[in-house]
Amino acid sequence: MREGPGRGGARRRRPLRALAVLLTALLTAALALACGPAPLAAAAESKPAVTLSAQQAGKGGDITVRGTGWRPNALLMMLICGQSTPDRGVIGGTNSCANADGRAVTTDAKGAFSKKVPVAEPPKPCPCVVHVATVTGEQATVDAPFTVAGHPTAPLPQPTGGGKLAVLATVELRGSSGLLVWFGAPPSRELVFTVGNLGSAPVENPVFQVGTAYGVFAPQWEERQWRGTIQPGKKAQVKLPVQLSAGAHGDYQVSVKYGSKVLAEQPWGVGRPWGVTLFWLLLAVVVPAALFRIGMAVVDRVRPHRGSGRHRSAPPGTPGPAPAAGRTVPTTTVALPWFTPDSAPSENRPTTKGHT
Repeated sequence: MREGPGRGGARRRRPLRALAVLLTALLTAALALACGPAPLAAAAESKPAVTLSAQQAGKGGDITVRGTGWRPNALLMMLICGQSTPDRGVIGGTNSCANADGRAVTTDAKGAFSKKVPVAEPPKPCPCVVHVATVTGEQATVDAPFTVAGHPTAPLPQPTGGGKLAVLATVELRGSSGLLVWFGAPPSRELVFTVGNLGSAPVENPVFQVGTAYGVFAPQWEERQWRGTIQPGKKAQVKLPVQLSAGAHGDYQVSVKYGSKVLAEQPWGVGRPWGVTLFWLLLAVVVPAALFRIGMAVVDRVRPHRGSGRHRSAPPGTPGPAPAAGRTVPTTTVALPWFTPDSAPSENRPTTKGHT
């Protein structure tokens, strides 16, 4: 059968279409390779930035804060803070900010946002900034200089070289007791808490004091150093080891102190090491039983057996040992039960008849 002209033309066009699709895919891949690194590099180099609609405004007004380069769909907090500069940050933490008039904003898919913020006087004098920081996830902060009209101005405090730490989260005791603790080994835990630096200077390698108190007794303090640096206005999670003495049990109180201030306290209930009690009970039963068995074995070896005396009597009819030369062996006369001979005849003794 002969094919129609329409069907043959369609078959001839199929290789051309496949070739066109292949060329289109190759061109698309080449363009992606040529243009792809530039957007990626730009995204990698982009940093969070903030711009203000006005550099100065009075109390009761508002300004528009715009941001770019932030993490997509990130929750941000915007505050007007006093006693702060972009290079030194917010001195004193959020205690220097007008927290009641702060605003929250969420970035879009491109990491940008735009939000109006009311102008309020912070509790500290200017210089002031608009402080924008992430609330969750990776920490990112930008401080834009701003002047609150009519608000007092004062020089920035000089760095004192010391920080001020405060606990920001609940203290936890992590870990569990092993089998050896049941037999009196020292119980140990890991004290985990989050601290924030509320001071004006970074805190490097802070030394904490961990105290353990039993009942109403005073705690016994031991120094524990944490390796790291906590910048002003930042927070960090601290993990410190805690260990009690061997055989400890009961209700304990674990405290952590920095400098002369107690940061937090956490109760710790330690179970009784019943393995030690079981060991002493077994010892009280096994040792006396073993001593009793040893004593009975000694007595059984020392005491003589029946019939095993030093001078045993010879059975009847057994000849005795031969007498030594020149020694007279006394003879013993066995008396009969019905007759006892006299050693010498007596005239006065009557004669018994019928006996010879």
